[in-house]
Amino acid sequence: MNAPVSADVISRLKAVLGEAGWSDDPQRLALHLIEWRDRWSGTTPLMVMPASTAEVAAVVGVCAASGVAITPQGGNTGLVGGQIPQGEILLSLERMRSVRDIDAFDDVIVAEAGVTLAAVHEAAEAVNRRFPLSVASEGSATVGGLVSTNAGGTAVLRYGNMREQVLGLEAVLPNGEIWNGLKRLRKDNTGYDLKQLLIGAEGTLGVVTAASLKLYPRLVSRAVAFVGLRSPQDAIRLLARGKETAGGGLEAFELISRAGMDLVVRNVPDQREPMESRHAWYVLIETASAEPGAAEAAMERLLAAALEADLIQDAVVAQTDAQAKALWALRENQSAAQKTEGVAWKHDVSVPVSRIADFITAATAALEQRWPEVAVTAFGHVGDGNIHYDVLARPGADQALHAQRRDEGAHIVHEIVAGMGGSISAEHGLGTMKTAEAAHYKSAVELAAQRSVRAALDPGRIMNPRVLF
Repeated sequence: MNAPVSADVISRLKAVLGEAGWSDDPQRLALHLIEWRDRWSGTTPLMVMPASTAEVAAVVGVCAASGVAITPQGGNTGLVGGQIPQGEILLSLERMRSVRDIDAFDDVIVAEAGVTLAAVHEAAEAVNRRFPLSVASEGSATVGGLVSTNAGGTAVLRYGNMREQVLGLEAVLPNGEIWNGLKRLRKDNTGYDLKQLLIGAEGTLGVVTAASLKLYPRLVSRAVAFVGLRSPQDAIRLLARGKETAGGGLEAFELISRAGMDLVVRNVPDQREPMESRHAWYVLIETASAEPGAAEAAMERLLAAALEADLIQDAVVAQTDAQAKALWALRENQSAAQKTEGVAWKHDVSVPVSRIADFITAATAALEQRWPEVAVTAFGHVGDGNIHYDVLARPGADQALHAQRRDEGAHIVHEIVAGMGGSISAEHGLGTMKTAEAAHYKSAVELAAQRSVRAALDPGRIMNPRVLF
């Protein structure tokens, strides 16, 4: 049990940070105490906003000595509630926004935890490089949050999750000590890899304050296509054909249901159907290459072969950057398009790529049999098996009753996922939403090992205490 936040602790925190480093103003706190879908809201006696790693260490040191709990927060783009405090000190990294270094020869950028993903992209482009991680919330998602949740996104097919992009980390451990692991090495085989423990730990093993991230050459050739097809089964077959045709040049392969397309066109301004004909399912495909014209040629070969094999029914290929952005907007607005529809059960799950179609079919059949009034919309990253499987209520259905059924519905979905050897959290983390549920699917051996690691680094359990095991 964590200690209550006393007036003495608050006074000491204010003293180490100065006037610009804290806030208890309700209006300012409000933006940090509710997640963007309005599902989770919280409270905090004080938001601390350190401007340096030394200040983060001072904050954690004060809290550790007093047994006071901390909830770290990046850009507040998380979808599972882990960044929302429930009475803990809220530690925001929003003032740590410096790009400390960028080196095009070593292909590395060193960015502080509060730097947004969009700013990382801009800094990389300025030295003729690219950082490949891509998520819809790039304007607000921060380096610290992306590291702490092991974020995925649309380019995992080619580059992997955030874990694969991190060369080194700087972090403040739960006892207030600073670990400087900001190495730039591709190879470092000298024992336990502490950075890998911190990546995906959701702030439970320390506060990430900066990261050394991999950069890549800019790709001069890029092609984006939107295709209509009959089923997720055809999408999987098309993916296999794409890997053969484009090889390593296949950068994104995103599945969208007809239901999801309808929501975007109806609820998001300036969005329209990508082609004249309507289809049951769609896939957005992107190929990219460092060789001029290679991506376009690979896309042309893929679409021609797919049409001949009757895998796709129609396709449109972007001819300009503006058209490519418009096609991507149809995918990136899938979540935003649901907000006005009422309560949505959100499932961020993964199964083996070969079982994606089986999962969608089985989960939809199970839910519709249990509650005929549900409406399923599925979208996601076919190339890495990650499906965002969302369940809304049909128009006219009881929204309050739909909300009450959320946990039962999630359990039905998760049981199907587990039966297929999948994961109930693919890229969003567990947070407060899934921690208890995840324990049901982990072995006693794995839970004991994870708890031992946490107890060794944070015996007082002051770091994000309600999250993970």
